[in-house]
Amino acid sequence: MPLVEFVAGWLSGAVGLTVGHPMDTVKVRIQTQSKYKGILDCVFRTYTHEGIPGFFKGMAFPVLTVAISNSVVFGSYSNALDYLTQSQRNDRSQGNHATAAAVFTAGCFSGVAQVLVTAPIDLVKVRLQSQTKGRAGLGGDRYRGPMHCVATILKEEGGRGLFRGMWALALRDVPCYGLYFLPYELTVRWLSDKGQQPGTFAVLMAGGVAGVVTWAFATPMDVVKARLQMVGAGGRAYRGVLHCITESVREEGVRVFFKGLLLNSLRAFPVNAVTFLSYESLMRALTSGPDGSRR
Repeated sequence: MPLVEFVAGWLSGAVGLTVGHPMDTVKVRIQTQSKYKGILDCVFRTYTHEGIPGFFKGMAFPVLTVAISNSVVFGSYSNALDYLTQSQRNDRSQGNHATAAAVFTAGCFSGVAQVLVTAPIDLVKVRLQSQTKGRAGLGGDRYRGPMHCVATILKEEGGRGLFRGMWALALRDVPCYGLYFLPYELTVRWLSDKGQQPGTFAVLMAGGVAGVVTWAFATPMDVVKARLQMVGAGGRAYRGVLHCITESVREEGVRVFFKGLLLNSLRAFPVNAVTFLSYESLMRALTSGPDGSRR
């Protein structure tokens, strides 16, 4: 069962990533570059100068590595919840629900696990997404692809360079993954009959709600993370998380921490609805016997 949960997490993550990457690219550019007046301006400029492929910059690397990151999230969450509740997934689906505290704690644990794995992956993704054709300085085709980006970072910044922004990533993901799974579990229970497997509508709605709630809390630290990750690639130099926060507020005001919030929310609902539906469907398929009974 633990291996099955990791496999389902991998496949569902790939589906969700493909759906949401174009909006994620726009979000990253708005957060790290001040030249854009808003979402539509960023979309227009990206399409004008780079075409449709511009919205998919940096996607190849996370698609290849989502096997690790998303499987770690779902696999570690499910197994941590099994341990905390001393029950199995099938028991909980039949009405023996986990407490909110157990769900939140298991979610936080999954956040810790995935930060250690995905910090370098996220760094490479952000740097590739921030590149814009024909622009010197920040970005500007400095990296030819994921492997070249990794090699350049190791050469210029050393091994520590791959973990730039990791503390901001941890401050974003550890509590927010607790919030990620909590609204999902509560919403899916509310929309499902007691003792019954949740239907497609319940899973889609619960996944979408979970994504929106999580990003509402995560966006401020997401801005800090993205800015720290651009240090060393022509971005503004920051000494750490607190320095980035204070300097950003001083130069742009508190509203800077909500850059990309609308886009995050618009992206979060469909991406997480699809991710959770894929995960639940795969879990049922992989854990059912030939006659449709649960293994």
